[in-house]
Amino acid sequence: VPENRPLPKVFRLTKKGKLEAGIFKGATINTPSMLAVEDYIDALQWADSIGGVQSLIQLSMDNLKVVEDFVDTHDWIDFLAKDPTTRSSTSVCLTLDLSADQIKEFVKVLESEGVAFDIGGYRDAPPSIRIWCGSTVEKADVEALMPWLEWAYHQVKN
Repeated sequence: VPENRPLPKVFRLTKKGKLEAGIFKGATINTPSMLAVEDYIDALQWADSIGGVQSLIQLSMDNLKVVEDFVDTHDWIDFLAKDPTTRSSTSVCLTLDLSADQIKEFVKVLESEGVAFDIGGYRDAPPSIRIWCGSTVEKADVEALMPWLEWAYHQVKN
């Protein structure tokens, strides 16, 4: 390691040649770290206020159900994971009856309309889209997205 190489404070465990024991007792490292801690505390309090882990899981499952119902009534869209027991209820991955280039266009159309951002499938996944359906997403928002998926599909397919 080169001498005088700057290190982030989180990795600096010594001060003036001595162990910085305060780090191990909860000392503030920097302001952004305190903001992150406060966000985390706020998220945990919110989760607790709605019923804890089981409620978070139920919210996600309710969002997945919206997508499942949509997929069941449209023959041009399907789950990337064919086996329902292997499907994620948070990062829901879907295939479309479109070519890889058409799926890219589908994603661009939704983004240009301000409807969905970062909905393209993972880089190493087959051509697909992914919809975040975690507990922080309102069911009404997932419901509102479904007609947009159909609209974008027909825009790109035709």
